[in-house]
Amino acid sequence: MTTQPFITPSGGERAARRRRRRRTGIAVLAAALLAGGILAMTLASGSNASHRRTPATRVAAARPAPPPRSPYGLPLGRPALALTGLQGTSQDPVHMRFHAPPRAGLLFDLSSGRVLWQRNATLRLPIASLTKMMTALLAVQAAPPDTPVLITRQAVAEGGSKVGELPLGGHVRLESLLYGLLLPSGNDAAVALAQNVAGSIAGFVARMNVAAARLGLGCTRYSSPSGYYDAGNFSCAADLAVLAHDDLAQPRIARVTRTFTAVLPFPIKGGKLYLDNNNPLLLFGYPGVTGLKTGYTIAAGRCLVATAERHGVRLGVVLLHSPEPANQARRLLDRAFTDVYHLPRVAEPAMPAGA
Repeated sequence: MTTQPFITPSGGERAARRRRRRRTGIAVLAAALLAGGILAMTLASGSNASHRRTPATRVAAARPAPPPRSPYGLPLGRPALALTGLQGTSQDPVHMRFHAPPRAGLLFDLSSGRVLWQRNATLRLPIASLTKMMTALLAVQAAPPDTPVLITRQAVAEGGSKVGELPLGGHVRLESLLYGLLLPSGNDAAVALAQNVAGSIAGFVARMNVAAARLGLGCTRYSSPSGYYDAGNFSCAADLAVLAHDDLAQPRIARVTRTFTAVLPFPIKGGKLYLDNNNPLLLFGYPGVTGLKTGYTIAAGRCLVATAERHGVRLGVVLLHSPEPANQARRLLDRAFTDVYHLPRVAEPAMPAGA
């Protein structure tokens, strides 16, 4: 055997080497082609999937968001009074600070919805007997004034503020109960009206919440027709402003809420019922007052929805948990009438401190 490092291979060996190189090249080429095919298929598949997702994505993006819902879980309607300027306190035409402010409040134009002053206007709070604003609205929408309303034991036994003269088992004219509901804030009248309209308290409360959603009251939930119980019963100043507008659009409610004293035919000894309005602006003779409703529980504090009109300018103020609802409402209304609408000042009686 030779030990020389370089030996020319024979023809057979050269042919074998060429065959091995060809087989190796073919294998490498096949592997490359296979990898390229897999890559192309992957890219094509991804591209097709992307194209398939794009229209769905566009449809999802174009689909409108579901309508907002009330605390009761119902879709909200559009309010009859559109409040403009909410949450923009720096733009409020009226700037007023109170030493002891209400927890929430709103001063607004009843005709245009323009917000003139606000404090925590969308904060949900207990509202006590301001609840009766909705009870009154449903009652007048459900039946005419002369409708006889049965007085049940549940109505007579209701606690808190009461008319107090309701004849158990007798019938009372619906309009008389409306006065009893809104002037002395009778919880017994609220129960009687609720049972007359819906057959039961639970049925009426359900109607209250349906109506609140339909009217666009986005922070309102009711749990009773009177507001005597605070649990699950709340609203906000903005919603109460809208409800005040809706209440006063009902001539029967507007007539009742501006009444100072009412003498009504009633099925009791003497045949007459005497009722006084507990609205402090009426009691103290605020010029132009037209309504609307007071409320009080320990949780809600002193609450007031007051409305007034001068020279065609119609204003409303909502105060929740206020230490001086009458005085604070008077100051806000005066400022708006004179500084915003440039009406002449009107002489008015003084209100006592703490009112």
